[in-house]
Amino acid sequence: MKVLFVGDVVGRPGRNALKGHLHGILEDRKIDFCIANGENCAGGNGITPLLVQELLGLGVDVITTGNHVWDKKEILDFINSQPRLLRPANYPPTVPGKGLYVGLLRNEIPYAVINLQGRVFMPPSDCPFRVCESLLSQLKPEVKVVILDFHAEATAEKQSMGWYLDGRVSAVVGTHTHVATADARILPHGTAYITDVGMTGPHESVIGVDWTIVLTRFVNQIPVKFETASGDVRINAVEMDIDEQTGKALNMARFEMKLTEE
Repeated sequence: MKVLFVGDVVGRPGRNALKGHLHGILEDRKIDFCIANGENCAGGNGITPLLVQELLGLGVDVITTGNHVWDKKEILDFINSQPRLLRPANYPPTVPGKGLYVGLLRNEIPYAVINLQGRVFMPPSDCPFRVCESLLSQLKPEVKVVILDFHAEATAEKQSMGWYLDGRVSAVVGTHTHVATADARILPHGTAYITDVGMTGPHESVIGVDWTIVLTRFVNQIPVKFETASGDVRINAVEMDIDEQTGKALNMARFEMKLTEE
């Protein structure tokens, strides 16, 4: 099967890029299912119920998030009603929503998507390694295809998760830093891995924010309101081929589409 994982969708530029091109990408590349990290959809921070429905309507099958999932408060009352919108599973158990989704492909092949958040340089959360162990133990034996979105800051923590899960999940895909890394590969026991898939949004920016605003803050050390940038819009993603019978990854490659106008 072919899986497309779309990197962090940032603001209106990222959403417009998917509106204009995701359907064609899915058809042209014969993608079986699509995951996208949507925690920055709403003006660069958070996601709303309306934007969840928009992404699902564009062909995204599962939406993952991270530390910005609660930035738009209306998502608190919504997330329990939409199982295809995930929040990190290692948040407290009393928090709304779930970090695991199990679905069926069109050919009745089951798959699972897990969402976890790192702990290094990130808000406090439970141990992602132990929580992932618990989630994997809950899956039925027939669920061979398992994709993890590890939303984390530190490259060492992401790489450690890759080695920890090698051979036990189909893919470990890193998100959060918005800068694509050059280490897409298949680990020795069949797990596809990349430290960060990158960002779907404006790259004439500092991780999606108007670079002049960020630079001013660094130089002057005075808080300023961030605004989503607009130039050099790109879709960053990874495409994976996964053996449906074993869950092992056969191939992983970065996908980037540079858009002239969005």
